[in-house]
Formats: sequence, C-alpha cells, structure tokens
Amino acid sequence: MPQITYRKALNDAFAEELERDENVIMLGEEIAQYNGAYKVTEGLHARFGDGRIMDTPISEAGFAGLGIGASMLGVRPIIELMFWSFSYVAFDQLFNNAPMIRYMSGGLINVPIVVRGPANGGTNVGATHSHTPENFAAYTPGLKVVCPSNAYDAKGLMKSAVRDNDPVFVMENTLLYGQKWDVPEEEYLIPLGKADIKREGTDISLIAHGRCVITCLEAARVLKEEHEIDAEVVDLRSIRPLDQEAIIDSVKKTNRAVLVDENKPFCGTSAQIAALIQEHAFDYLDAPVKRVSSLDAPQIYSKPLEDEMVPNAKRIVKAVQEIL
Repeated sequence: MPQITYRKALNDAFAEELERDENVIMLGEEIAQYNGAYKVTEGLHARFGDGRIMDTPISEAGFAGLGIGASMLGVRPIIELMFWSFSYVAFDQLFNNAPMIRYMSGGLINVPIVVRGPANGGTNVGATHSHTPENFAAYTPGLKVVCPSNAYDAKGLMKSAVRDNDPVFVMENTLLYGQKWDVPEEEYLIPLGKADIKREGTDISLIAHGRCVITCLEAARVLKEEHEIDAEVVDLRSIRPLDQEAIIDSVKKTNRAVLVDENKPFCGTSAQIAALIQEHAFDYLDAPVKRVSSLDAPQIYSKPLEDEMVPNAKRIVKAVQEIL
C-alpha cells in the first residue's frame, strides 16, 4: 500500500470525484492557476479546466453565496477557504442560509456543498487566522462537520462529503498536509458519523478529532512506556453526525476519559462530549472526566507560547495522571 501525504490524499479525492460527476466543481481563492495556497488543488486546473476549477475574488461572502445558489440548482461545489477563520466573513451564507434551505423548502431543495480548508492553531499566524470553529458549525442543525486526522481518513471522508446532499464542512490541519500515511489505490469511502479506534487500551479513553488524535497517540506512547498506563485513542472523525455509541462504549470499557480538542474550553466540542458521557455512562466512571483544550484566550503569536496554548502530549499525560 503506497504512502502519500494528507495533501495528496485530498487532491486524489477531488480528482476522482471531478472525474466521476460532471456536476462537481471547485471554487476558491488562488485554487486554479496558483494551485492553492497550500497546493492542495495542485494540477486540477490543468486537468479539468476553467469551467470546473475556478479562482474567485477575495470575497468569502461572495463565493460562498455563489456556491450555495449553484448547489440549489444541482451543481455540487467544493469551496476552499484559505483559513476557516475567514468563514466569519460569510457567516450569514454558511451558518444561516446553507443549513436551513432544505428544512425551509420542506425537503424540496438540497444544498450539496463541501466547504473545506485549514482550521487549526499551532502555526504562529496570529489570533485572527487560528480559529477552530467546528463547535460553531456542529451547533447548527443542518450542517455536517468532518475533521480528518490522517491521509487515509481525509480521502475517504472527503469523497463521502462530496456525495452528501447536505452542506458538509471539512476542517483540515495545515500541520498534517505534508505528513504521510498508507492509502490504498483502490476507491473507498468512509461514512460520515463513524468514529475509529486508533489505539486499543484498557485504562483510560483519550477522545479527540483532527490533529489532536496524533497528539493523543503520542501521549498514549509516553503513558505506556513511562507509566505503564494503557490508553485507548478514539478518533471521532466527524463531529456531526457524532458517533455517540463509540464514545460511550469506550468509556464503559476503560471507566475514565480525557477529552482533547483545539477548541476554546467554553462551549467547546469536548464540553458536549462530556455531557454525553455524564448522561449515558455516569455509572461506569471511576473518576471525573477531564478536558484538554486550547487555553481560553485569543491565539498567541509566539511559537513557544502557542505550543503550550494548544493541546500537547505533556498536558494530556498530566491530565491522565491526575485521574489515575
């Protein structure tokens, strides 16, 4: 099985879906002739042309609205945001209009769009370019939210997202783009809403999504080698739909949980998961649920400080030790 980068896995997913369905198009800033700010769309413009891969003006509100309108007429746009922080410029289109159209039309009109791009801190680009708004999106009925942690999942989830008839927001991490994983050459799909156990364990459940899964795997290695603690790592893959069964089954197995995400702690994704565990697995808990989130402040620019601001293996290990 060949190893390819997260970036290449996404690119392959786009190419396969563009080839499969002539209604699939791509919109975004510099995604065509420049091949994308992060080169995720490299080669697609040369292969599919101006009618399928389209550069847009620097106006998220404009091209998000354009994509939503096109999707209502049967087109299946993939919209790239250079940062998910810029979704706030198009908040009305993305969070108010897109998720409500099917409901308000009585199911007569679908909005089959994918909106994707980086949603992460840890790259020292300052407070206004480092948001992780998956909790914003997951709060909104009608939106689906996907956060792949590796190249294999990124490709399979993206292909499912493109084929979905609802708006799907795919939130990637720029720190993963260049990393490699095994990805099969044959076609495969990963259903939205299906979590994955990335590491089996017996002593504690580390529940995460996106790059935090990689951080949890590193923490699990340290816990095993240095403290003889056997941690299970649950990769949510998607935030909405959320695989509640996988979360509860893991907690019932290990009787303890640390929830890890890059959201700010107040009303973050892990807060919702903590509530689910309390409601459905309270009698199985041998210790309080712990959360490891980004610090509750605007994102710090300084690299040494930001490295401590976002979840890291050291903070996860400390949280585990506190309840074991």
